[in-house]
Amino acid sequence: MNAAILSSAALAGFAYGITPGPGVLAVFGIGADRGRGAGARFLLGHFAGDLVWYTLSLVSIIGVTEIGTRVFQVLGIASGLYLAFLGLQAIRNAGRSGAGAIPADHNPLMHGLAFGLTNPKAYPVAAAMFTALLAGQAASLGWGSLPGLVAAASVGSFLAYGILVFAVGLPVCRRFYRRYEPWIARICGVIFIAFGAKSIADSLRR
Repeated sequence: MNAAILSSAALAGFAYGITPGPGVLAVFGIGADRGRGAGARFLLGHFAGDLVWYTLSLVSIIGVTEIGTRVFQVLGIASGLYLAFLGLQAIRNAGRSGAGAIPADHNPLMHGLAFGLTNPKAYPVAAAMFTALLAGQAASLGWGSLPGLVAAASVGSFLAYGILVFAVGLPVCRRFYRRYEPWIARICGVIFIAFGAKSIADSLRR
């Protein structure tokens, strides 16, 4: 497996972890109320759920690749359209979200684990991210690639989560996020649309 594929998987994991969504909003809410340590424990629990969704997403992508590239092309277009839809929804609903903090008597680690495993958007977003960034290397993917892809995505996620943990401990970041949350959500929407466009373009070039 070449470096380009591993880099794409790592970028997918990073983008999945860093892009504003329910998990990011939750960790900022937790960090604002209970500090950086609570936010880090939440993300550690959340990461267990990420591993499950990464693995299932990559299994479906590799399985489709084994069947044939035409099916992967259709999947890439569908994933791109889904990402664009999520982006438009984020732009339209900016300012209405707000995950809020967890109650003081809740364990951030266990809350993060439950959150990561039950988030209904986790699998389709992970599948769309991986499809968008791995579509160009579809022919090189096989079952032997799965452990390396999951490991690379995990490295990307840990980098993203490290940035988030550092950020939630900074008072200026918490104030900035709370003040400009609607605009951050809109930027998130633009990022999703850009990933969707890349997925569609890569699929149509095949």
